[in-house]
Amino acid sequence: MNEQKVNKRILALDILRGITIAGMIMVNNPGSWGHIYAPLRHAEWNGFTPTDLVFPFFMFIMGISTYISLKKYNFEFSQSAIIKILKRTIVIFLIGCAIGWFSRFCRYWVSAPEDLSFFENLWASVWTFDRMRILGVMQRLALCYGVASIVALTVKHKRIPYIIASLLIGYFVILMCGNGYEYNETNILSVVDRAILTPVHMYKDNGIDPEGLLSTIPSIAHVLLGFYVGKLMLEGNKSQDRMSFLNSQIIILFLVGTILTFSGLLLSYGCPINKKIWSPTFVLTTCGLASSFLALLIWIIDIKGQKKWSMFFEAFGVNPLFMYVLGGVLSILFGCIRFPWEDGMISIHTFLYKIVMVPIFGQTGGSLAFALLFVTINWCIGYQLYKRKIYIKI
Repeated sequence: MNEQKVNKRILALDILRGITIAGMIMVNNPGSWGHIYAPLRHAEWNGFTPTDLVFPFFMFIMGISTYISLKKYNFEFSQSAIIKILKRTIVIFLIGCAIGWFSRFCRYWVSAPEDLSFFENLWASVWTFDRMRILGVMQRLALCYGVASIVALTVKHKRIPYIIASLLIGYFVILMCGNGYEYNETNILSVVDRAILTPVHMYKDNGIDPEGLLSTIPSIAHVLLGFYVGKLMLEGNKSQDRMSFLNSQIIILFLVGTILTFSGLLLSYGCPINKKIWSPTFVLTTCGLASSFLALLIWIIDIKGQKKWSMFFEAFGVNPLFMYVLGGVLSILFGCIRFPWEDGMISIHTFLYKIVMVPIFGQTGGSLAFALLFVTINWCIGYQLYKRKIYIKI
């Protein structure tokens, strides 16, 4: 039994998870939002860029990880399993809200009117709940993980593909009947979010919140798709031989990846690929590309044994949510902690970008250099945890 467990450990899963976390931290922290290389920008509306792949890749891997974590419960509905799922869902959701609150607190604290007393400034900085964004990346991860996990424990797994198809087709109907591809406030996604969340609690992007309520529907399908691919991977070959097991995984992942990617691209003529509304074709295409990329990593890392380059990403991959939260907190602090410089005050972010990076690399090159430096700073912390085998579970 122990040998079987050892055989089924796949390092490539941790590496892909780490690549996506490092990628999300990098694209979220350029030196300047006005100077970014094209591949590091999000698509304006329809279509996608390499940057648009990191978040859905992580959600796909989260689906596979959910399969692995729930397998120890034999996918049976039990009190202990439900308590764990609900607890983790609530904690992740609240952490996402806390990061949003902390960002507003710090920004208001450093920019508050000078005529306020210390306690007036403190209260005004603390009490921002009336205008704080409710949803976000962590909140979406929490909701999708929670729903997908409950489905996995309460529904026969052979029916999950039908649930995925129903969610994607149902969402496509909603988009087609509700101006779902209009980049303005007439979009049904905007209408629902403004009615339920209200504009002050939404992300400001032409009235559309990219992690809004209705677009959570296909996101759940996204994680369920990753879950089912995990099932195909880990149950497709019962061989005790590790090479045979890994080769069968590669075949399954490449087949699934090819089918999903081409399906998404072909269907995009009638249902455009769009990250901001998380369109059904975006789900299919990104899950397909993630599946193929995972197959490639398994071949490079687990079969060919080329592992030295991957240690950098492994430090992110073994503590993924903690590293993402760390990146968010450090980003806020870098932007808000200020110190005297010449005739005024300057933030750590501005100092590193404008004073250090721009003179050497120029504005756009310096923006990328700052992002890479920021990722490296996060890695230094993550590596210390990795080296000491400290795994922070959220």
